[in-house]
Amino acid sequence: MFDVTTRRRYYQALLDRNSEYDGVVYFGIRTTGIFCRAVCTARKPKFENCEFFYNAQEALLAGYRPCKRCLPMSLPDEPSPLVRQLVEAIESAPEKRWTNQDFHELGVDSSTVRRQFKKRFGMTFVAYARARRMGSALQTIRNGSSIIDAQLEAGYESGSGFRDAFSKFLGVPPKGFQGQVLKSDWIDTPLGPMLAVASDEELYLLEFTDRRGLERNIERLRLRTKMAIVPGQNEILCLIRKELKQYFQDGSRKFTTPVAMLGTEFQKSVWQELCRIPSGETRSYSEQARRIGSPDSVRAVAHANGANQTAIIVPCHRVVGFNGDLTGYAGGLAHKQWLIDHERK
Repeated sequence: MFDVTTRRRYYQALLDRNSEYDGVVYFGIRTTGIFCRAVCTARKPKFENCEFFYNAQEALLAGYRPCKRCLPMSLPDEPSPLVRQLVEAIESAPEKRWTNQDFHELGVDSSTVRRQFKKRFGMTFVAYARARRMGSALQTIRNGSSIIDAQLEAGYESGSGFRDAFSKFLGVPPKGFQGQVLKSDWIDTPLGPMLAVASDEELYLLEFTDRRGLERNIERLRLRTKMAIVPGQNEILCLIRKELKQYFQDGSRKFTTPVAMLGTEFQKSVWQELCRIPSGETRSYSEQARRIGSPDSVRAVAHANGANQTAIIVPCHRVVGFNGDLTGYAGGLAHKQWLIDHERK
């Protein structure tokens, strides 16, 4: 299934515990009968004692049992039960002001909560809860309710405290807020978590959380749309979660999630052409340039691909070098290869 060069590259990833390959390939160890993830900390086997698999199911069907150390049946960077429990608690009462006593009553240490939320979301639990609470207030104002109603719903007893928190978060006081709110959510996939950002009408961003420059892209999106980005859920996020699950089961699935393409007319033409590449096929940058009627704009096409902010849906991973080599994928070349192979299968 894998040629020698690919097997050697995967084996080196196992030796290096390279997280870029976590979820991309699974390693069956013939001498022990177990299979592992790339990040496993167990003693490394010899190259000739390794089998390589695209997914955990293939390893199971080959007779291997999951490693108890790296837990290959779980998704890469899947949230811990504690994180899931606390996110559910926030969703059930977004206005709640959390204290150390709340954590004590749950039997958890506040430093553990802070560390796990920082790893998962890039922010502490307190910052996450505050963003969710403020997002609830923004939605209340947007729906036409009074500022005092939004203040009370967000759990603020003091009007001045609410105004200060609102202004710090959004950059304008509550009375000056007129825009929309973008909701963000983390979606677990076999290749690791993805961050999705959407309004109530369109998807604005879908990226692997380890993508280079993701924080800059989020900030650029916030400034361009002049919308606050807060944790939450809406119908668009529910739809893309469902369609991503279907895609990772069957790479030929088509997406119906509406996408907001924020870019120049040239960039939009490149992204629209990307969406015309059939699943399971690839094209070169030069062919993409020719198809949009600008054969001399190969470099500009490559830059437009890199500016795409809706991974997989706008399939920039289907564009390769003129000789078929993988090049230029911000989500990582290991992810790019996996997605191409998945769609071909």
